[in-house]
Amino acid sequence: MTLPPQTVAKLANALPFAMSFLLIPLAYLGAAYGGWLILLLPIATWYLFSVLDLAVGLNTDNADLDTSEEDMFWYRAITLVWAPAQFVMLFSLIAYVAPATHLTGLEKFGVFFGVGVISGTVGINYSHELMHQKNKIERWLADFLLAMVLYSHFRSEHLLVHHRYVGTPRDPVTARMNESFYRFYPRVLHQCFWSAWGAEKAMLARKDLPATDFSNPFWKYGALQLAFVLLAFVLGGWVGVVLFAVQAGVAIWQLELVNYIEHYGLTRKHLGDGKYEHTQPRHSWNSAQKASNWLLINLQRHSDHHYKPDRRFPVLQNYTEADAPQLPYGYSVMTIAAMMPRIWRRVMNPRVHKWRGMYYPEITDWKAYNKATNPLPR
Repeated sequence: MTLPPQTVAKLANALPFAMSFLLIPLAYLGAAYGGWLILLLPIATWYLFSVLDLAVGLNTDNADLDTSEEDMFWYRAITLVWAPAQFVMLFSLIAYVAPATHLTGLEKFGVFFGVGVISGTVGINYSHELMHQKNKIERWLADFLLAMVLYSHFRSEHLLVHHRYVGTPRDPVTARMNESFYRFYPRVLHQCFWSAWGAEKAMLARKDLPATDFSNPFWKYGALQLAFVLLAFVLGGWVGVVLFAVQAGVAIWQLELVNYIEHYGLTRKHLGDGKYEHTQPRHSWNSAQKASNWLLINLQRHSDHHYKPDRRFPVLQNYTEADAPQLPYGYSVMTIAAMMPRIWRRVMNPRVHKWRGMYYPEITDWKAYNKATNPLPR
């Protein structure tokens, strides 16, 4: 069903996407009392939303593409308010937890493991929405959120590399067929930083500027990240810096788990001479689980996001199996499966083979695609 703009614009329809704000009190609860309460955040994000997906089912409705910016006011407000909310949560907890005597070292670690689940599952995801917008304030907030998890270069890599080269050997983030997450993760951590640097360096070179020019956003990335590390030290000493690093590490791990599942085994056809077909909805996994899409502001409609990257999350379209491959479960379940390679391959490899037979029956040898050894795109 297509939802008219006046229906999309209602506050009641935007409110479910604000469920992420309910996670913040759980972080404070764990910090205040410790014990098993430090597990509330992982339980809520990984398991509660899996149960909710089963309870509320799928959402296959699509917003009318003529929905205006004004109609999306409440949805935009959610992403704008999150950045200061995460900032206050993160640094107030560092100030409180670092010197706390009622928490053991393990409990302090557990609290900030949970904070990392929030800043990764929600914060980086919201930064992803914001970085795609033309508004300078929104793009700045994207950098603000990414600096809080020490992963600022993600913006350059995502916009300049991933979207352009997804499904080709030049995209580090496209997980290869049979590549486990444990191989994917260290590869991506290394390759994404250098591909982001290379992309920015190439853009400056086209303007006859050196990579060290102050217009290179890596200067801003470094300054913001350093500022947040220093703030963590001022508020919590070296313990505060360690806790800050813990949440950043967990957030990055959460992001790359999602990156792993979004394109696993899906490749664009090489047309010869370094040319590849245009990106289509079929080059990303789609998922219509309603509750997970509330938490992730429709990130699971990833097929449409890559097809039309400028669409805001309320108007991202859902696709049926006829147009895009479908994940069997929402991201909360699939990210857990991704940590268990045998189970992952058992679930996903048959789906990749089905996708290949459906869209590319003419390709009989997939070795170059599996190993990412096809010619680099021009």
